[in-house]
Amino acid sequence: MYLKQSIRRTLLAAGLALMASPFAALAAQNDGSAVKPLRVILVPADGGTEDGTKKDFQPIFSAISQATGLNFDLKVGQSYSAVVEAMCGGAADIAWYGPASYLQARNRGCAELLALAVRHGESVYYSGIFARTKSGINGIQDLKGKRIALGDVNSTSSFNVPVAMMLAAGVNPARDASAIVMAGSHANVLKALSEGQVDAGGASFDSFEKAVNAKAIDPSTIKVVAKSAPIPYPPLAIHPKVAASVKAKLRDAFNNIDKMPGISKDQIRGYGGGKVDGYTAKVSEKDMADAGKLFDLVTDQVKVDIMKKASAR
Repeated sequence: MYLKQSIRRTLLAAGLALMASPFAALAAQNDGSAVKPLRVILVPADGGTEDGTKKDFQPIFSAISQATGLNFDLKVGQSYSAVVEAMCGGAADIAWYGPASYLQARNRGCAELLALAVRHGESVYYSGIFARTKSGINGIQDLKGKRIALGDVNSTSSFNVPVAMMLAAGVNPARDASAIVMAGSHANVLKALSEGQVDAGGASFDSFEKAVNAKAIDPSTIKVVAKSAPIPYPPLAIHPKVAASVKAKLRDAFNNIDKMPGISKDQIRGYGGGKVDGYTAKVSEKDMADAGKLFDLVTDQVKVDIMKKASAR
């Protein structure tokens, strides 16, 4: 009970801090003009740094601005929950979420799907459980007694899906791991794994690829233990109260950005800063809701138990 109350207090404090932050401007949603740029807030997939996640998405928003004349102000939230609160508090007009945090905002009536990236003809990505090559871990069952790193508790692919895969295989991390490290982000999970601080961890394959390309980790020291079923690509969402004309202009631009004159292929980027084929605004709320079934096993109690285990060091 104390831990649940503590988590609630932490979230409340985060929300109050947000109200005093640069995100907080609880007026009508902005219109994309020079004086009222559309406020974009991004979940901290690269550790919450302005130079990480923001750099990933600046190219595509610059392209959309070039195509539509709309103006954007990009910021990175300090946590997944802070991004949900920014949107639901009216302090953001557009957000980039993981599917799990999007569903939280959607269920509160403050987000609707805007666009998904398309890569190799699909709008899906994958989560995974990774392990150190010499850890002796060859399957999920081998995670028992090992040190496990996970990302933000609201992250789809660095927490919810990896934990769901463990539970489905009969491994309860709160009970069976020797230790749990809540690393806060995909990048930090992979860093902890690369440095031998843990034996295994959960992260997206996009983040793994980005870390390898940036030479942040040595891929020869890490192996894939399990790969998830396809997950809808982390969506861009828009606040329902943004003007219908602005929504229409944005959806048209995202649908056609890869074919618009003057837009280079290098500008069309997505999760992890990787180049994508384009974007689609023809997105399904049902498909996103169905994605939530991938982590139905990850109840609030499971999260509380994992957080409690992580704090017991």
